[in-house]
Amino acid sequence: MKEKILNRLSELIETNQLNNEDLVQIIEHVGSYLNLETISEYAKKNNLSYNGVKKYRKIIKLFNVKFVIDNQ
Repeated sequence: MKEKILNRLSELIETNQLNNEDLVQIIEHVGSYLNLETISEYAKKNNLSYNGVKKYRKIIKLFNVKFVIDNQ
């Protein structure tokens, strides 16, 4: 399934059926499903320390920025 989605997305981009604004909307939409937040945003929102979040939460690096994924 993953391969199908990636291939379709590539096809739409390469045929200019998706523009930059469309791609940003896709990133935002998927990010909302992941509850994607920077470590500092997540720490403030949940009244936690930055280091505590970094140590005990699922962290990913995306676009050279570290994010917390919290979609449980």
